[in-house]
Amino acid sequence: MAATKRAWKLQEFVAHGSNVNCLALGYKSGRVMVTGGEDKKVNMWAVGKPNCIMSLSGHTSPVECVRFGNAEELVVAGSQSGSLKIWDLEAAKIVRTLTGHKSNIRSLDFHPYGEFVASGSMDTNIKLWDVRRKGCIFTYKGHTDAVNCIRFSPDGRWIASAGEDSSLKMWDLTAGKMIQEFKDHTGPVTGVEFHPNEFLLASGSADRTVKFWDLETFQLVSSTGAESGAIRCIFFHPDGKCLFGGSQDALRVFAWEPGRCLDAFSMGWGKVADISVASSQLIGASFSQTNVSVYIVDLNTVTCSPSQIKRAQMSGPGMVSQPVPAEPVKPPMSASGRRTFITERPPTSSTKKASEMKTEPEEEPTASNEPEDDSSNVAQIENPDDYREVFQGRTKIDQSKAKPYKQPAKEPKAKQEPVKPATIVPADRNKPADLNLAEFLPKRPDSAVSADPRRPPAVQEQSEEEVLSSVHKGHESMCAVLGNRHRNLEIVRALWTSGDIKTSVDSAVGMKDLSVMVDLLNVLILKHSLWTLDLCTVLLPQIQELLSSKYESYCHTACNALKIVLRSFSSIIKTNVQAPPAGGGVDISREERYKKCKVCHGHLMSIRGLVEKKQSMSGKLGSTFRELQIMLNGLDD
Repeated sequence: MAATKRAWKLQEFVAHGSNVNCLALGYKSGRVMVTGGEDKKVNMWAVGKPNCIMSLSGHTSPVECVRFGNAEELVVAGSQSGSLKIWDLEAAKIVRTLTGHKSNIRSLDFHPYGEFVASGSMDTNIKLWDVRRKGCIFTYKGHTDAVNCIRFSPDGRWIASAGEDSSLKMWDLTAGKMIQEFKDHTGPVTGVEFHPNEFLLASGSADRTVKFWDLETFQLVSSTGAESGAIRCIFFHPDGKCLFGGSQDALRVFAWEPGRCLDAFSMGWGKVADISVASSQLIGASFSQTNVSVYIVDLNTVTCSPSQIKRAQMSGPGMVSQPVPAEPVKPPMSASGRRTFITERPPTSSTKKASEMKTEPEEEPTASNEPEDDSSNVAQIENPDDYREVFQGRTKIDQSKAKPYKQPAKEPKAKQEPVKPATIVPADRNKPADLNLAEFLPKRPDSAVSADPRRPPAVQEQSEEEVLSSVHKGHESMCAVLGNRHRNLEIVRALWTSGDIKTSVDSAVGMKDLSVMVDLLNVLILKHSLWTLDLCTVLLPQIQELLSSKYESYCHTACNALKIVLRSFSSIIKTNVQAPPAGGGVDISREERYKKCKVCHGHLMSIRGLVEKKQSMSGKLGSTFRELQIMLNGLDD
C-alpha cells in the first residue's frame, strides 16, 4: 500500500495581470483567498479553484496588503498611497474608503467584535478606524520603522504590533497608549499572533527565532533556536496546542514550554505569505511575480504536541503499539493557572467596546490620490456560480461540512514515443555537428580572415589558444577591479573601526568608486542609529548618483538608504527650512542645524525630480520609486 503524503502542492495559477504584492487566506473557513496586485486590483478566489470569483477595482496605486473580516463577509485592502478600502463581499459593493496614512500599508486586522479596523504602515504609525464614522479615531505612535504586522487580542482590548525596528509593542485601546515593549529580537519582527485562549503571545522574526511571551507578567516564556531561515508568518493551531511557523520552503511546528521544534516539513512554497487551518489540514499560500501557489499539509501526520512524541517513543522497537484513545485538546499551560481571554475577559457589545476605546479629536482629512466618490470602485463578478456558493446567503461555505482537499493522483506514465536514431558525431571533427559555426563566433576584421572558401566571409573560428587568452585577459581585468575595491574597503574599514565614522564616509566619497559606496551604504542601512544630519549632507549626492545607475542592485541600495533619511529626518528638515532662525547669530547650534537642513532639502528636491521620472518603471523597483515619491511629497505639506 502506498504511503500517504504528508504535504503536497494543490494548485498554481496566474492571479493578476502584473506582479502579485500580497495575499491573505480566510481563517473562518480556510476556503477563500484574496490577492492584491501591482495592477491596483483586489481579486477573490476559492481555494482549489483556478478561476477568479470577483475582481475589485478602485485603488489608484498598487495594492500592498489585504485581510478578510472575521466572518469573511468583508475584505479590506491597503494601497501604496496609504489609503484603505473596505468591501462588502455579499453585496459586492464598497463600504468605506479611508485615508490618513502617508505611506504603504503593511498590515491590517479587523476587531473581533466591534466595527473597527487597525492598520500598520511604513510611515511607522498604527491607526484605529471606526468603519461607521468613516474615519480614524486614534493614532498610535512609537515605532521607528515600518509596522510589519498588527493583531487584535481575542477580547479586543489590546493591539500587538511587530516592527521593522526589531521591536514588539503592546497597545491598550482603553488607555490609548503603549503598555509594554519587547526588545529581545535581533532582527525585524515579521509576525505576531495571540494564543486563541490563553494570555500568551508569539512573535516570529527575521532573526530566525520564534519567541513566546506571558501577557500577565510580560516576561519571555521561551524562545526557539535559530532556524535555517527567517520566519515569514506564524499561526496558532485553532485549539491552541501548537504554533505553526512558515519560512522559505519550510514549515515547522513549535511548542513553548519548553520552546522547541516538534516537527518540520520541507515545502516547495518559496516565500510563504499566509497559513491557515481547516478540516484537519494546513493551507499555505505563496506568490511569485504574477503567480500564486497553494500547498496542503495533512495535520493527521503532524506532531502537534509533546505527548505525541512520547507516545511515538513508547511505540518504538521492542514496544507493542496499542491504540491510544483520543484525548480532549487542552491549552498547554491551562493547568498551571494562566488566565484565558475567554473566561476572564468575555466579549461585550460593540457599542460598549466603542465607548471604552480611547479616541482623539478628529483630524482633518489627509490629501490622497484616491477618488473622493466611490463611482470608480467596481466589483466585477467573474464567476456568478462560485460567487453565490462562496459569498452569498445560506450557501456560504460551512467549514464543518467542508471536505478535506484530496491528494493529487499519481501522474500517468508518459506515452512511449519511438526513439529517433542518435546523431553519430565523429571524434576527429573540426566543427560542431548540425550547427552553423558563424552564428556563434565573434566577427573579426577582414584582414584577419584566411582565404578559405569553406568559411563565410569576415568570420573565423578562434583557436583554443585565442579563447584562453581572451578569458585570461578578462580574468586579469576583473581581479584588478576587485583587488582595488578590496584595498579601498580596507581603508574605509580601518577608519570605521577607529571610531571616526564621518571620516570613513568622507574617505569613501573621495574614492569616487560607486561599488565601495554601495558596500558602505549596505552597512549603514542595517545601523539606523548611526545616521546623522552630517552624514546626510555627504551621502545624499551619492544616493542620487546611485539612483541613476544602470545596475538594479545599486538602485535598490540607494532607495533603502533614502527611505531611512526620509523617515528619520524629513520632519526635522521640513521644520527647520520652513522656520529659519532669526538674525543676530545668538543660537549658533540652531544656525548650523538650519544650514545642514537647507543643504539636505536641496539634495532631496533634486532627487525628487529624478524619482518622479523613474516611478513609471514596472516591477518592484518601480513600486519602490512610487513609494519614495509619496514620501518626498511630504516635504511640501
